[in-house]
Amino acid sequence: MTHLRQVMLEELQRRHYSEATTRYYIRAVEAFARHFQCSPDRLGPRHIREYQAHLFTKRKLSPGAVTNHLCALRFFYIQTLKKPWSIADTPYPKKAHRLPTILSQEEVARLIDAALTPFHHTLLMTLYGSGVRNAELTHLKVTDIDSQRMVIHIQGGKGRQDRDVMLSPVLLDELRAHWRRLRKKSGTWLFPGNRWHSGDQPIDTKTPRHACQYAARHAAIKKKVYPHVLRHCFATHLLEAGADLHTIQILLGHHDLKETAIYLHLSQRHLHATASPLDSLSLKEWSSQEE
Repeated sequence: MTHLRQVMLEELQRRHYSEATTRYYIRAVEAFARHFQCSPDRLGPRHIREYQAHLFTKRKLSPGAVTNHLCALRFFYIQTLKKPWSIADTPYPKKAHRLPTILSQEEVARLIDAALTPFHHTLLMTLYGSGVRNAELTHLKVTDIDSQRMVIHIQGGKGRQDRDVMLSPVLLDELRAHWRRLRKKSGTWLFPGNRWHSGDQPIDTKTPRHACQYAARHAAIKKKVYPHVLRHCFATHLLEAGADLHTIQILLGHHDLKETAIYLHLSQRHLHATASPLDSLSLKEWSSQEE
């Protein structure tokens, strides 16, 4: 397995997979091999189906988690072993499509105001004000803030795609205040890591998650809040304010408009645009004596 692991690692790096995905894929293939106590190059579709059932029934993994394991195995068989992979023989489980959590604008304001520290306050404002993903937020550079054009440059987003998002005047003022608060100015990162935010590396993705959790608890918001929720809020509130779907698609960096169309199901403006048929019925009123 050592040789195969090295070959897989080199192939993942050659194709520019992220470090987190690379680690996940290698661990998934190693777990598959350990389950059968056999080198993975000697296992086939029957073993994959059996392992898939094991992940569902024994480990109780969600359809999404099982799909991730299958993606790792598919990469290993196609790219590392150069073997065919049949979707018919190893079908992906169907995912449950659930609507994301959405906060009202009043709840977002409470969340930001309840930030634990000024640094957290800036992170929450940036997440909501720009709609960036958590990983994109953590890797923002000082040079990505373009105050002349009032845009934020997102470099190497999902799918290694670059894009620009709006930079609001309110967020620009906050970022300038954040920069003045830093004890040591980073030459590269907008949000430098370590305890005093003076490191040579950016913050990790746990920091924005903790910022959301602490603020939600202090604001007494019962909904589960994490960085991607603020991205959903950004898109939904833009739609409610009259922005068109194509513009929101570009701002979010979605490849397919279908990804963006989910916000039609979340926008109050669209939900309330048509009256319920119940409203047009002529119903008699029930009196307390009739109960």
